[in-house]
Amino acid sequence: MADERTDPVTLGKRIRHFRTRGDLTLAQLAEATGTTASQLSHIENGRREPRLSLLQSIAATLGTTAAELLESAPPPDRRAALEIELHRAQSSPLFAALGAPAVRPTKSLPIPVLESLVALHRELARRAAEAIATPEEARRANTKMRLAMRAANNYLPEIEELGEEVIRKAGYISGALTHSTVSTLARSLGFEIIHVPDLPHSTRTVTDLENGRIYLPPASIPGGHGLRSLALQAIGHRLLGHTQPTSYGDFLHQRMEIAYFAATCLIPRSAALEFLQPRLRAKDLAIEDFRDAFGVTHDFAAIRFTNLATSHLDLPVHYLRVNEDGALFKGYENDGVTFTADVTGAIEGQPVCRHWAARTAFARRTRTTEFHQYTDTAKGTFWCSTQTGATDSGEFSITLGVPFAHAKHFRGRETKRRATSTCPEKSCCRLPDEALSERWQQASWPSAVSHAQILGPLPAGRFPGVDDTEVYHFLEANAPEPE
Repeated sequence: MADERTDPVTLGKRIRHFRTRGDLTLAQLAEATGTTASQLSHIENGRREPRLSLLQSIAATLGTTAAELLESAPPPDRRAALEIELHRAQSSPLFAALGAPAVRPTKSLPIPVLESLVALHRELARRAAEAIATPEEARRANTKMRLAMRAANNYLPEIEELGEEVIRKAGYISGALTHSTVSTLARSLGFEIIHVPDLPHSTRTVTDLENGRIYLPPASIPGGHGLRSLALQAIGHRLLGHTQPTSYGDFLHQRMEIAYFAATCLIPRSAALEFLQPRLRAKDLAIEDFRDAFGVTHDFAAIRFTNLATSHLDLPVHYLRVNEDGALFKGYENDGVTFTADVTGAIEGQPVCRHWAARTAFARRTRTTEFHQYTDTAKGTFWCSTQTGATDSGEFSITLGVPFAHAKHFRGRETKRRATSTCPEKSCCRLPDEALSERWQQASWPSAVSHAQILGPLPAGRFPGVDDTEVYHFLEANAPEPE
C-alpha cells in the first residue's frame, strides 16, 4: 500500500521504528492488529506491502497515522537510513553481478559495520559509474588533457630524457629505429616480442607479465613503424610505472604518455634536433623530409614535430588531422589558431573551414608532395603545409602550420595560394548558396548516417574497451609450457 512517495523498505523501517519505540514485540503488534508475526516481519523488511486497512490498524496501535507512516520524509533514525541504503545497494544489478551473499542487517549488527558496508557499496557504485563514462565525460577528459598539453607546449621533458636514455642503451645511433633495436630494448627489460595472428579483438597488444612476453599482431606492412610503436608503447607502460587506471581520464593520460614515449624512441630528441636545426637555419624545413629520415608516417612526423617545435626551435605551431567530410579528428595549437569547439570545449568532430588547406588539399589531383597555402583569418594569417592520405574508412589530411611570420623557415613559403576564412561565422562556408537553397530546400530529403556509438557508454572493465575474458583465454592458450 506504500504510495509513490514511500518505497516498501522505508515504510517497513518506519513501522519498526514506531513499534520498538512503543516497546512492542512483533507478536504483540500482530495480536493487536489481527494479523501474524511472520506477515509483519515481511512488511518491516520491505518484502511485502500492507493493505490499507492493515496499515491503518498498525498506525492506530502505534499511536500514529497511516499518512505519517507514508509521508515523504527522511528515515526515522541513522540506523534505519543505513539499513535502507544497504538494502537498496544489495538489490542492485551491480551487486548481483558480484555473486556475493547479501548481509542481513539484524539488530545485532553494529552501526559501524553498517556504515562500513554502505561506504563500500557507495565506492563500488562510484567506480562503476566512472568506468562506463558517457561520451560527454570522455570528451571532457580528452579536452582537459589537450589543454594541459598545450600549456606545456606539447613537450614532456621527463619522458624525452627516458626515451633518449633507453634507446641509446639499446644500441640506437642515428636514422630510423630498427625492429632489431626495439627487440634488444625489450630483452634488456626481460621481455620477448612475439607476433601472433589471434590477439583478442579488443586489444592492440597484450603483455604477459608473468612470462615476460609482449604479444603483437603480425606485420601488415613490412618495415612500417606501426609495430615498432606498439611494442614501444607496451614497454612504456612498464618503464613509466603505470598501474590499472582509476578513471577514463587516467586511461587517456596513460595512453598519451606511452604514445609520447614511443615517439621519443622512434625519433629521439637529439637525432631529431640534429636533423631539424640545420634546416631551420637554411629555411628549408619540411615535414616530408622529417618523415622520410626516420621511417615513420607523415602523421607521426607532424605530431613529433609539434613536441619539439616550440621548446627547441622557437616555433609556435598548429596541427590538424581532418577526415574527408571536413570533421576534425584531432588537433593541437599554441600559435593562436582557433578551432571550433562544442559546449564541453571538445574540438574533435567539429567542422573545419572549407577554405583551410586541410580541406582544399583534397581537391588537387597530384598528391605526391605537400600542399601549401596561406589563410587570412581574424586572428592573423597562417601558413599551412598539408599532405593527404587514405585508409579503408576514407581519405584524410595532415596539416602542420605556423603564423605568417614563421613561414620563412619552411619550404613552400613561396606559394601563391591564399584564402580567407571568417569561420566560425556560418556565412563563411557553412551556408549553401542562396539560389541552391531556394531551389532544393523543399525538394530534397536526405537520409543521414546514424552514428550509434555516440549514444552508448564506453565499455567497462579494468581498461576501457578491453574484454578481460578474451585476454585471459588468450594468455592461457599462449603461455609457455612449464619447464
